[in-house]
Amino acid sequence: MESETVVLYPFLGRGHLVPMVELAKLIHISNPSLSVILFITPAAPCVNTENYINTVSVATPSIKFHRLLPTVPLPPDFSSDFMDLAFGIPELYNPIVHNTLVTISKESTIKAVILDFLSNAAFQVAKQLNLPTYYFYTSGASALCEFLYLPTIHNTTSGNIKDLNVHFDIPGVPPIHASDMPPVMFDRETDVYKNFIHTATNMATSSGLIVNTFAGLEERAVDALRKGKCTTTYGTPTPPLYLIGPLIATEDQADPGGENECLKWLNTQPCRSVVFLCFGSMGVFKKHQLKEIAIGLMKSEQRFLWVVRDPLPDDDDDNENESRGSGGKLDTVLDAILPEGFLARTADKGLVVKNWAPQPAILGHDSVGGFVTHCGWNSTLEAVVAGVPMIAWPLYAEQKMNRVFLVQEMKVALGVEMSADGFVTAEAVEEKVRELMWGEEGRVVRDRVLEMSRRAKDAMEDDGSSRVDFFKLTTSWTGM
Repeated sequence: MESETVVLYPFLGRGHLVPMVELAKLIHISNPSLSVILFITPAAPCVNTENYINTVSVATPSIKFHRLLPTVPLPPDFSSDFMDLAFGIPELYNPIVHNTLVTISKESTIKAVILDFLSNAAFQVAKQLNLPTYYFYTSGASALCEFLYLPTIHNTTSGNIKDLNVHFDIPGVPPIHASDMPPVMFDRETDVYKNFIHTATNMATSSGLIVNTFAGLEERAVDALRKGKCTTTYGTPTPPLYLIGPLIATEDQADPGGENECLKWLNTQPCRSVVFLCFGSMGVFKKHQLKEIAIGLMKSEQRFLWVVRDPLPDDDDDNENESRGSGGKLDTVLDAILPEGFLARTADKGLVVKNWAPQPAILGHDSVGGFVTHCGWNSTLEAVVAGVPMIAWPLYAEQKMNRVFLVQEMKVALGVEMSADGFVTAEAVEEKVRELMWGEEGRVVRDRVLEMSRRAKDAMEDDGSSRVDFFKLTTSWTGM
């Protein structure tokens, strides 16, 4: 009997790669006869994921990582913008992707090619080879409504989104103000804007859309997608939709070994008493903002666990070089970053750690009762599964839009008050932390997220909605 293969082509940023790997694991566990191969683009612009890939390779050797070689040099005039690289590099690798798929096809039947939206360039390659081609959307159904609706916005507006003072009425989600749209969509003359429009159009004609969410979390968005409301204005029904989440990594991705100090400390704290602050792998603040957070936490009088990354220099920071360690990287100590005496004054109720903490384990700890988050989708799902209410503090990418969904639609978060440039005062931190932990608005959010946690767990049961969707997906490949 000829072997059968599923090929996954992730973007290597951690927020994209980790859920794609979790999807690969799920495919293999559910269908051991299927070979699972992940394409890795050597030149992808992202944080270093080599250690993570090596760890997965050792732990799950049945999942194969195939590096697309030889490495393709970037043309001299190639844009250095992160998103231009993210979309452009896969296009450079299309000939290698084509040859690799042809080689695999000689030895095995390719049942599906699953793309990240940033790997969109490979869509035409897979379609030319008559391979069933899907997109795995690593964010939620609400964000997918916006993504698929982008061509409609493009065709019904003129000028740049950044210059508009309007709310977009997108099916399935609350009205989105132009300023809350992803910044990459602000200027229609840019290559990245055009890539998003092109990708949305391809997604609407794909073999199916796989989404890392569950029906009970985003009911209105799911209904709009299933009824084709986000694509009908350009004449295309929504492809088959498979909601297979929440797919989250339960193991710690970078645990340095031993019992973590955060978990030891949490073991000594009362149940649901600690606010956890963590802003993702790219969540970096200037020192002035860090000091405002510190003051707000101190005034809130709440217990807290705060992950602080090395700060960006303030605009008027004349001592930047003094805080640099070897290699030209910021390597400041916490006492130099935070207000004088802050660590000593809060030692009885707070813990500050540098750069990394085992987030899934922390959110799952009984002592954690709130989460201040950048609204990244993986972090959101981890909090929802753990039943931890959130304070939404978006920083970049689609996170302002996610804040709208989390606060207004899903009602699992409170939004922190921010200035136009994203600055948050100590008073705003104090107010929202207190409200989340003890206020009436906080109680509503706390109750709501516990209900969503129950729904998430139900969705992943054998007869749950996400498992049923996943079975439909894999059955379309195997015919079983």
